[in-house]
Amino acid sequence: MILDHLTISVSDFQRSKAFYAQALAPLGLAVVAEFDGFAGIGANGRPQFWFAQGSVGVHKTHVAFAANSRAEVDAFYAAAMAAGAKDNGAPGLRTLYHPTYYGAFVFDPDGYNIEAVCHAPQ
Repeated sequence: MILDHLTISVSDFQRSKAFYAQALAPLGLAVVAEFDGFAGIGANGRPQFWFAQGSVGVHKTHVAFAANSRAEVDAFYAAAMAAGAKDNGAPGLRTLYHPTYYGAFVFDPDGYNIEAVCHAPQ
């Protein structure tokens, strides 16, 4: 594991909480902690992706969530789009990264580039 946790600022806490809860559910992730305008998303009670009400400016932030299968990547993309995401790359192979890199990219309500990726061969 490279990161322990990550926190981003969001312009509308409740909107982002609803978006991430829906978009990341197919990856087995949920809001597991919330306090003082912060929410933490993770699995098994361990929050690793945090967001909080704050200023959002021009940014190049990219967050990639690990998926266990290509089907999870597809489900993430569908759930994110249903939650109001903007498309930034439908599910598919991205062989420029490596031969089995299967990812999907969306922009969240604040414009962050959010990805789900599976590195498995199928």
